[in-house]
Amino acid sequence: MTKIMNVQFEYLYRDAGNFKNWNEIVFANPSNLPVETLNRRARQVLIDQSYFVAEKARVPDLHFPNHDSDLDHDWHEFHTITATDKPPDDQMGRTIEEFLKSIDVAAKF
Repeated sequence: MTKIMNVQFEYLYRDAGNFKNWNEIVFANPSNLPVETLNRRARQVLIDQSYFVAEKARVPDLHFPNHDSDLDHDWHEFHTITATDKPPDDQMGRTIEEFLKSIDVAAKF
C-alpha cells in the first residue's frame, strides 16, 4: 500500500517596504499528486503565476498591523508546495485539489 503524503503550501505577504510575513498550511493529498504537479497547477491559476488574495482563498491574511492602503496591496505571494508528514491543518478541511480551486477563484480580479 502506498502511503498518502500531505503537502504544505507556503506563502507570504510582502509589503511596500519589502517586509515579509510567512505562513504555511498543510493539506491532505488523497490523490497523492507529486509536488511538482501541484506547484505547476498552482502557478497556472495564480495572478502572474505568483499572486492571490488571501481573503478570497480563505487562508489567513498576513498583512502587518500598520497596513497602509496607499502603499500596500491585497496580494499575497505563493512560495512553494512541499511534501510533509505533518497532519492537515487547513481550517476549512480542504484537500490540496480543493484549495487549488479556491486560489483559482482568488486570483480572479
